Amino acid sequence: MSAPGPVSPPASAHAPAGADEPVPGAHPDSPIGPPPNLRQAFPAVIATLVAVHACMATTRVAASLWVLSRGYGEWTVGVLLSLFAVAPIGMSLWAGRLADRFGFHRPVGIGVLMALAGALLSLAALPFKAVWLIGLGCLLCGGAISVAAVAIQREAGLLAADPSQLKRVFSWVALGPALSNALAPVIAGILIDTAGYWAAFSLAVVLPVVAWRIALRVPRHPPREAATTVQARPAWDLLRDPALRYLLLVNIVLSACWDAHSFVVPVVGHAKGLSASSIGLVLGSFAAAATVVRLAIVRWSHHLDEVKALRVAMTVATVTLMAYAWLPGTPGLMIGSAILGVALGSVQPMVLATLHQVTPVDRHGQALGLRMLATNGATVAMPLGFGVLASISAAAAPLWLMAGLLLAAQWPAKQIGALRSRG
Repeated sequence: MSAPGPVSPPASAHAPAGADEPVPGAHPDSPIGPPPNLRQAFPAVIATLVAVHACMATTRVAASLWVLSRGYGEWTVGVLLSLFAVAPIGMSLWAGRLADRFGFHRPVGIGVLMALAGALLSLAALPFKAVWLIGLGCLLCGGAISVAAVAIQREAGLLAADPSQLKRVFSWVALGPALSNALAPVIAGILIDTAGYWAAFSLAVVLPVVAWRIALRVPRHPPREAATTVQARPAWDLLRDPALRYLLLVNIVLSACWDAHSFVVPVVGHAKGLSASSIGLVLGSFAAAATVVRLAIVRWSHHLDEVKALRVAMTVATVTLMAYAWLPGTPGLMIGSAILGVALGSVQPMVLATLHQVTPVDRHGQALGLRMLATNGATVAMPLGFGVLASISAAAAPLWLMAGLLLAAQWPAKQIGALRSRG
């Protein structure tokens, strides 16, 4: 399987083996550094993330549409979407410690097994019309992402030598979910319309197997023993850094905006009588726009300031969320989703690049796990709240709620910039 587009590795990728290159967030005596052959395996790292995430994305879309087709209400969709975030709450910090201790392959292998089990359970639920099995499958697929993504993000962070390279590397990392979110809903919708739900869930079963085959191409290089001494320190003490606290707060709100869009599109589309293919196209337009903006960040990362880019994205997302409910038909929803995809799609590379600058390199796994815990904690509560809010008011009410929260989140985003300028 080829990487998503021609990989443009950091400039340090061309350095000779053993070159003395700084690693962002590392102390001068940091014992951690990537082996030279890891850089050649960077496409495999990204492709692994694409396959694992596509399994989750396919299951999420197929499960949401299946419960609606069976006559269940919007609150059921909210419960299923929340289940994708329940397992990461309990596993994210553990996944971070696992990645810091063992590197790439062990956590990715665990994530692949969880994704495979979740997809199989969802497929097995169809003949029995067992919603609880679908729910268990969603739970496992969500946990799979929490374990695998932390290890993949940590692995990618080892490749950058300065902040601009961090933005480039994490733009490629962010392209993984964007690519799977662009393709999986469209393919799942077409499979559902042409062959039925079993075909979409069968695709989800195949994807974890593909992910592991690709992951085996990444060279094994567990962290050195000296690096494990920091793991006695709890991840919570990283929150003593105010910049990290504000960053996590902003990230929670922006992630919830993504969840609000994922919730509202199937509900609004189903209410308007759109086909599964049309709903998939709307979701796919959001992800395609996120993919394009991340490719742009790869090209122009040297000209971007992380905090300024975050604040501009938040402003664009606020306006789009307020107007989304009045967009006409499938074309209008696709345009609105594309604009929202550009805004929210630019966020993850900036957040991950900033996070790697404010935490020590040998604690990146813990910091990434803490970030995943924070975002998924909100993701559990938000879809449930979205379901209740949409049931008692308007289907687009979750989008209006998130627009208000984005306005409030401008203050902590401003504080991040102030702290960085003082530092």
